[in-house]
This record gives sequence, C-alpha cells and structure tokens, in this order.
Amino acid sequence: AKEANRTVQWLKCNKKVSFIEWGGPTGFKIGLNDEPPATLEDDDIASCKRHIAMVANNLAIQRVLCWDICKKFDLMFSQRAFVHWFVGEGMEEGEFAEARE
Repeated sequence: AKEANRTVQWLKCNKKVSFIEWGGPTGFKIGLNDEPPATLEDDDIASCKRHIAMVANNLAIQRVLCWDICKKFDLMFSQRAFVHWFVGEGMEEGEFAEARE
C-alpha cells in the first residue's frame, strides 16, 4: 500500500498526470490484492507478481457507457418496464424524462 501511495504522489508531484479541481481530493482509487494473478499452463501471458487494471473517466469511456445505458433505458422505458416500482415508491413519471437527460 505504501508503494502504491508513493507512486501516486510521484505522479502528481512530477506532473505526469493532471486532474480537474473538482475531481476529488485524490483523483485515484487504488485497490490492492495480496493474491498473485492466476496463470494457466498454456497461457500466452507470462506470470508475474503484479498486474494492474485501470478505468479512467474520459470521453471514450463516457460515450460508450452513455450510449449503452441510454439505449437500454430508452428500450425499458418504452416498454414501461419497472416503471410501476418507481411510481409505487413515490417517483413521478415525469421524472423519468429528466433522468434521461
């Protein structure tokens, strides 16, 4: 954990990454796992002690997520799927259009 935090601090101090001011205090969410990555006998990926995965908030991710979510929302709302649950909990039907925007 200390090595990960030191690396993040180094990235920030040396201006290797930049964040918008309202993006939060850290700009990073780090999750650590003590288990080494699993490997298979005939796997093309070499075994190693550490792996990394990153999900970034950028326009490419935003467009894909928005497209998929909006498309599914429109499909479900056109079928009136689950609307009765939300209305039963006190939501008004007009709020669905606002949520879509």
